[in-house]
Amino acid sequence: MAVRIRVGLSRAAVCVAGTEAVLKIKDQQTGEVATDRETGESLYTVTVMLMEDGRAEIMKITVPESGLAAGLKPGAVVRPVELFATPWARIFNGQLSDGVAYRAARLELVVTETAQ
Repeated sequence: MAVRIRVGLSRAAVCVAGTEAVLKIKDQQTGEVATDRETGESLYTVTVMLMEDGRAEIMKITVPESGLAAGLKPGAVVRPVELFATPWARIFNGQLSDGVAYRAARLELVVTETAQ
Protein backbone atom coordinates (compact mmCIF):
# COMPACT_ATOMS: atom_id res chain seq x y z
CA MET A 1 0.00 0.00 0.00
CA ALA A 2 1.33 3.42 -0.96
CA VAL A 3 2.01 6.02 1.70
CA ARG A 4 -0.13 9.17 1.34
CA ILE A 5 1.11 12.28 3.10
CA ARG A 6 -1.21 15.24 3.68
CA VAL A 7 0.41 18.44 2.41
CA GLY A 8 -0.27 21.61 4.38
CA LEU A 9 0.50 24.88 2.63
CA SER A 10 1.22 28.04 4.60
CA ARG A 11 -1.09 31.04 4.29
CA ALA A 12 1.71 32.84 2.45
CA ALA A 13 1.89 30.15 -0.25
CA VAL A 14 0.67 31.13 -3.70
CA CYS A 15 -0.18 28.56 -6.38
CA VAL A 16 -0.48 29.63 -10.01
CA ALA A 17 -1.80 27.29 -12.71
CA GLY A 18 0.79 26.92 -15.43
CA THR A 19 -1.22 24.79 -17.85
CA GLU A 20 -4.76 23.92 -18.86
CA ALA A 21 -6.10 20.72 -17.27
CA VAL A 22 -4.86 17.76 -19.34
CA LEU A 23 -6.64 14.41 -19.39
CA LYS A 24 -4.43 11.83 -17.65
CA ILE A 25 -3.69 8.74 -19.75
CA LYS A 26 -3.20 5.48 -17.86
CA ASP A 27 -1.85 3.45 -20.81
CA GLN A 28 -0.09 5.30 -23.65
CA GLN A 29 -0.33 2.26 -25.93
CA THR A 30 -4.11 1.85 -25.69
CA GLY A 31 -5.03 5.45 -24.86
CA GLU A 32 -6.87 4.25 -21.73
CA VAL A 33 -7.85 7.21 -19.55
CA ALA A 34 -6.86 7.19 -15.86
CA THR A 35 -9.88 7.13 -13.55
CA ASP A 36 -10.49 7.49 -9.83
CA ARG A 37 -10.59 4.04 -8.22
CA GLU A 38 -13.60 4.88 -6.06
CA THR A 39 -15.77 7.05 -8.31
CA GLY A 40 -14.68 6.08 -11.82
CA GLU A 41 -14.30 9.79 -12.67
CA SER A 42 -11.74 10.81 -15.31
CA LEU A 43 -8.54 12.27 -13.86
CA TYR A 44 -6.76 15.39 -15.09
CA THR A 45 -3.31 16.83 -14.46
CA VAL A 46 -2.63 20.53 -13.91
CA THR A 47 0.90 21.90 -13.68
CA VAL A 48 1.05 24.41 -10.83
CA MET A 49 3.83 26.72 -9.69
CA LEU A 50 4.00 26.85 -5.90
CA MET A 51 5.65 30.01 -4.58
CA GLU A 52 6.49 30.16 -0.89
CA ASP A 53 9.24 31.73 1.22
CA GLY A 54 11.13 33.11 -1.78
CA ARG A 55 11.18 29.75 -3.57
CA ALA A 56 9.20 28.41 -6.51
CA GLU A 57 8.52 24.77 -7.31
CA ILE A 58 6.69 23.15 -10.19
CA MET A 59 4.13 20.51 -9.19
CA LYS A 60 1.90 18.35 -11.36
CA ILE A 61 -1.32 17.84 -9.44
CA THR A 62 -3.86 15.16 -10.38
CA VAL A 63 -7.48 16.21 -9.86
CA PRO A 64 -10.78 14.45 -10.65
CA GLU A 65 -12.90 16.13 -13.34
CA SER A 66 -15.43 17.36 -10.74
CA GLY A 67 -12.58 19.09 -8.86
CA LEU A 68 -11.63 21.38 -11.74
CA ALA A 69 -12.85 24.93 -11.14
CA ALA A 70 -14.81 26.60 -13.92
CA GLY A 71 -12.57 29.22 -15.51
CA LEU A 72 -9.34 27.40 -14.63
CA LYS A 73 -6.67 28.55 -17.09
CA PRO A 74 -2.93 29.25 -17.12
CA GLY A 75 -2.08 32.19 -14.86
CA ALA A 76 -5.05 31.63 -12.54
CA VAL A 77 -4.26 31.65 -8.82
CA VAL A 78 -5.55 28.39 -7.32
CA ARG A 79 -5.80 26.69 -3.94
CA PRO A 80 -5.39 22.91 -3.84
CA VAL A 81 -7.95 21.36 -1.45
CA GLU A 82 -7.13 18.10 0.36
CA LEU A 83 -3.66 17.94 -1.20
CA PHE A 84 -1.73 14.69 -0.69
CA ALA A 85 1.77 13.60 -1.74
CA THR A 86 2.60 9.98 -2.57
CA PRO A 87 6.29 9.08 -2.96
CA TRP A 88 6.96 6.52 -5.70
CA ALA A 89 9.86 4.57 -7.20
CA ARG A 90 10.16 2.07 -10.03
CA ILE A 91 12.83 0.41 -12.13
CA PHE A 92 12.46 0.97 -15.86
CA ASN A 93 15.02 -0.46 -18.31
CA GLY A 94 17.34 -1.14 -15.39
CA GLN A 95 17.25 2.47 -14.18
CA LEU A 96 15.67 3.63 -10.95
CA SER A 97 13.13 6.44 -11.33
CA ASP A 98 11.52 8.09 -8.35
CA GLY A 99 9.48 11.11 -7.46
CA VAL A 100 6.40 12.40 -5.71
CA ALA A 101 2.87 12.26 -7.12
CA TYR A 102 0.47 14.99 -5.97
CA ARG A 103 -3.30 14.55 -5.78
CA ALA A 104 -5.95 17.06 -4.74
CA ALA A 105 -9.70 16.66 -4.30
CA ARG A 106 -10.14 19.96 -6.16
CA LEU A 107 -8.47 23.16 -7.30
CA GLU A 108 -10.35 26.29 -6.24
CA LEU A 109 -9.84 29.61 -7.96
CA VAL A 110 -8.55 32.31 -5.62
CA VAL A 111 -10.03 35.74 -6.19
CA THR A 112 -7.25 38.29 -5.96
CA GLU A 113 -7.84 41.95 -5.28
CA THR A 114 -6.43 44.28 -7.88
CA ALA A 115 -5.05 47.72 -7.10
CA GLN A 116 -7.55 50.52 -7.68
